[in-house]
Amino acid sequence: MYEQLSLYIDGQFLGSDGREGQDVTNPADGSVVGRLPHASREDLDRAIAAAQRAFGEWKRVSPLERSRILRKAADLIRERAADIGRNITLDQGKPLAEAIGEVQTCAEHSEWHAEEGRRIYGRVIPARSEAVRQFVVREPVGVCAAFTPWNFPASQAIRKIGAALASGCTLILKGPEDSPSAVVALARAFHDAGLPAGVLNVVWGVPSEISRYLIESPVVRKISFTGSVPVGRQLAAMAAQQMKRSTMELGGHSPVIVFDDADVDRAADLLQAFKFRNAGQVCVSPTRFYLHEKIYDRFMARFIEKTRAMKVGSGLDEGVKMGPLAHERRVPAIASFVEDANMRGASIELGGERIGDSGNFFAPTIVTNVADDSLLMTAEPFGPIAPFVRFKDTDEVLGRANSLPFGLASYVFTNSSKNAHAASTGLEAGMVNINHFGMALAETPFGGIKDSGWGSEGGVETFDGYLNTKFVTQLN
Repeated sequence: MYEQLSLYIDGQFLGSDGREGQDVTNPADGSVVGRLPHASREDLDRAIAAAQRAFGEWKRVSPLERSRILRKAADLIRERAADIGRNITLDQGKPLAEAIGEVQTCAEHSEWHAEEGRRIYGRVIPARSEAVRQFVVREPVGVCAAFTPWNFPASQAIRKIGAALASGCTLILKGPEDSPSAVVALARAFHDAGLPAGVLNVVWGVPSEISRYLIESPVVRKISFTGSVPVGRQLAAMAAQQMKRSTMELGGHSPVIVFDDADVDRAADLLQAFKFRNAGQVCVSPTRFYLHEKIYDRFMARFIEKTRAMKVGSGLDEGVKMGPLAHERRVPAIASFVEDANMRGASIELGGERIGDSGNFFAPTIVTNVADDSLLMTAEPFGPIAPFVRFKDTDEVLGRANSLPFGLASYVFTNSSKNAHAASTGLEAGMVNINHFGMALAETPFGGIKDSGWGSEGGVETFDGYLNTKFVTQLN
């Protein structure tokens, strides 16, 4: 059965009950799988009041007790992973194995935050006078508001839930209306784990209306957003007007550099699978492929062969490696990248068109001889389309890779320590992966620079946005 969708406010799951709402559809066939209630103004006020009241109690709860609840929630998430994953496939479209894997990582993130939240330390600063004692403490900022995207509805939400709760903050979370089941399921797991009422609240509605109302509330002291650069700019501006701190994980256009000394076959195999994961709807998806001219033909032959063999279909079907795009609007958006590339003289080596007339399916697409100023090389495609170009030397390719305002993820394949060092030092990105994909682990920071945002989620850095620094100096 698909998740019973609801709001979650002050420890209660609230259904339609006369509220406005929207249908939730399966992107593989357009069928309606559920009905999502929208929060009224009264619901939002209730969520804000509940979070404010709960903060006064939750901030004083022992880190050991917070840890116990987070670990219990992790156990429940892991037990329910198959059902939660199936529902993600139904409303978001990704293959079932990917969806279940996403949920399992949520359990790991909750466990990590449970343990690391016990290690939020202050420090003693040696004083200039023996009569003075001075020290620093870290305290939770208060009520937080978080806004999470549709492409990874579970894993993006748990990062914000875990960091806020482990820090001693309370949270109002607005998840993705298009793929809401995972967020409701996470709320159920924390509810069943014994989380006190009001510590976590989940609301739904028109995104611009909900975000403005929460950000403008004087009760909310911190904002966390994962999504597009344009929306991130708007929310960051609103938060700044209210002097509220924010964490922004925004879009990217990740360069891939494959040097001539790389293990070409291994690089092609890894990148092909990673490129079409979640139909390319990943903020850190490899999206600009720079191949050294000496290995270009070999790499392309391997990449095309692997892509041609990939099965596309409903995420619940056996053997499917790529599902539909999550929204109908994404189909013409990807087609526009193909059209622009065609007009600029690029070659469509594979795909380039919609598949069938039912569901949001677009063929895995490979484009070569792409101009650096084309739409595909300058705007984040966020879909199953991969452009390839040649390069000759390191300085040249680093200049091209750094030419955009994005700076989220990047990828390098080389067997040379000199090339690895040059690339890791020269790439303007918050994350550099060399010869593998090592991001998004609970214990490692995840975040970008430039237009790709600020702040990190994951690693000990994740708590920085949720804690105030208080200096205490005392004369004895």
